[in-house]
Amino acid sequence: MKNNLIETTIGAVVVAAAVGFLVYAANAVGVSGPTDDYELNASFRSAEGISLGTDVRMAGVKIGSVSSMELNPTTYRAELGISVIEGIEIPDDSSISIASESLLGGNFIEIIPGGSEFMVERGGQIEDTQGSVSLVTLLMKFVAGSGE
Repeated sequence: MKNNLIETTIGAVVVAAAVGFLVYAANAVGVSGPTDDYELNASFRSAEGISLGTDVRMAGVKIGSVSSMELNPTTYRAELGISVIEGIEIPDDSSISIASESLLGGNFIEIIPGGSEFMVERGGQIEDTQGSVSLVTLLMKFVAGSGE
C-alpha cells in the first residue's frame, strides 16, 4: 500500500513537471490562443525570405504576422496578406519593407508608420512597399564593379 502511494505521488510530480515544461515552451515560442486580428494587404516586387507566419514588426515590436502569400499572375508581384493585432492602427501613408534581422539571420516585415491622421481601413492596401534586398546580388555588384 505504501509503495502505491509513493509511485502515485512520483507520477503526479512527473506529469506536473511535463505540463510546466509545455506551458513554458508555448510561452517562449509565442503560442497563444485566438486573438482578434484584422487583415491588411501589401504588394512586393520580391518577397524573398518571407513565408507564412513571418513576423510583422513596428518599432521592433511584433504586431502581427504574414497570413497569406501568393503571386499575382497579372503584375508578377508577391501579394501578401498581413494579420495585425486589433487595436493597432496603421496610418495610411505608412511604408512597409522586408528587413533582415542580421547578416546571418532571417527576414521580417517592418512597418514604418507615417504621420497621417487617416488610418488604413481593415482589408486595405499599404501602397509604399520595398522588397527584400539579396545579399548575394549586392556582393556580385560590388565584385563586378571593383574591376573598373
